[in-house]
Amino acid sequence: MLALARGGLPIGVAIARRLGLPLEPLIVRKLGLPAFPEFAIGAIASGGICVLDQDVIKALKVTTEVVDQLILVQRRVLAERERRYGPSVPLSHLKHRALIVCDDGMATGRSMQAAIAALRAAEAGDITVAVPVLSREALQRVTPLVRQVRYLLCPPLFDAVGQWYRKFPQLGDNEVISLLSQVQRLPTHVSVSSKAST
Repeated sequence: MLALARGGLPIGVAIARRLGLPLEPLIVRKLGLPAFPEFAIGAIASGGICVLDQDVIKALKVTTEVVDQLILVQRRVLAERERRYGPSVPLSHLKHRALIVCDDGMATGRSMQAAIAALRAAEAGDITVAVPVLSREALQRVTPLVRQVRYLLCPPLFDAVGQWYRKFPQLGDNEVISLLSQVQRLPTHVSVSSKAST
């Protein structure tokens, strides 16, 4: 199974332990507006994937230069986190493999959309998305892209993922590395059998 890093790692570790599955981080970076970084106009993921909400970009009159700069900055962050979190299984090793992909929640669904795009480009098998809470917008956006979406809450009013947690601390890189040390990782040097599933 895969967890969107960084926020999805605690959820991923809990699920991986319960189901006895290996866990890999999938690094996705939201493309937030400079003035409102929590407002996503798109997202990027490992494998060179970039998903943009062209309707929002056009409506807000975000220039090509601003979008390009956001992508450049976040690609640098993504590359640094890939380096810090240690060797991960190449996405190509997930070809035809059924996967569970989890996160701490979905507000717009853009980050998960980028993650799914990365896995589709790698020809992954059936994908199940698992999150504790999500907005109706995110549910509608992500559901057509995957085999199923499993969740606990889909409230009619949704402002942010953090509002549905008693505590919602931002994880640091050291905490991510510690979490990853608590679970089995997939081997990075051999291809995963197409008949295996997580």
